[in-house]
Amino acid sequence: MSDFIQLEDWMVGLLEKFTPAQRRKLTQQWARTLRQSQQKRIQQQLNPDGSPYEARKPQKRDKKGRIKRKMFRKIRTARYLKTKAAPDMAEVSFSNNRIEKIAATHQLGLRERLGKRGPVVKYPQRKLLGMTEIDIERVGDELINYLSEH
Repeated sequence: MSDFIQLEDWMVGLLEKFTPAQRRKLTQQWARTLRQSQQKRIQQQLNPDGSPYEARKPQKRDKKGRIKRKMFRKIRTARYLKTKAAPDMAEVSFSNNRIEKIAATHQLGLRERLGKRGPVVKYPQRKLLGMTEIDIERVGDELINYLSEH
């Protein structure tokens, strides 16, 4: 459940000139920025390509007919959506096995049994994690800003 971005050749050349500590600091910054953009996109109920998530089956509605709670309200929080960084990688992922399973079910559009003896439900594919063009541009911009500071 991970999307990789290939850095441009010129970015790789610049990164090789940094010390491992400087690269790790930069990848930490990238990971935090990517987590924030993923959280915002999940809150807006959008796939990385900009299309809206497929609506869930009818739920409880308020007096105006709107669904009371949006999907993935808790798993988009920093408690469950974690960042990891090393000198050669930045990662945004879900924190524990239970949350990872829920996210994978929606990310890949899998089937899951509801309860021990409940029915098997096929979930529509909803891309929780994924890179947008704006995210890729933001990574390049952060590299340029980091270079101007150092």
